[in-house]
Amino acid sequence: MSSTIELARRFVSALNKKDEAAIRQLYAPGATIWHNFDDKHQTIDENMRGMYWIHKRLSGITYDVVNLVELPDGYLQEHVLRGKLPSGEDFAMPACVICKVKDGRVTSLREYLDFTHTQPLTAQRSTG
Repeated sequence: MSSTIELARRFVSALNKKDEAAIRQLYAPGATIWHNFDDKHQTIDENMRGMYWIHKRLSGITYDVVNLVELPDGYLQEHVLRGKLPSGEDFAMPACVICKVKDGRVTSLREYLDFTHTQPLTAQRSTG
């Protein structure tokens, strides 16, 4: 297995464990995170706040990887973020990320998802 694919698997494992220290170690200093739904670049700190926001709204979070492809300068990953809403209802949000990798660390992550899938998460704000 290539070191890039191993990095991708370690990244998903850290996300599944909500292991902030491990996630931060997998990012290169100054890495940026971009999402298609707002066309803004985030810092690692801003992205960590987003991770905690999701973890406050879902329990039992897992990132189920459905496709992982090594690219010349990184990798492409399709996954489904799964969890349980406070109501007990299942939550699933498909997404795709394209990561650039240099020296064994992620230098940029571009995430593509349909923002309408987040409605069950944002609806919780208005109800509590």
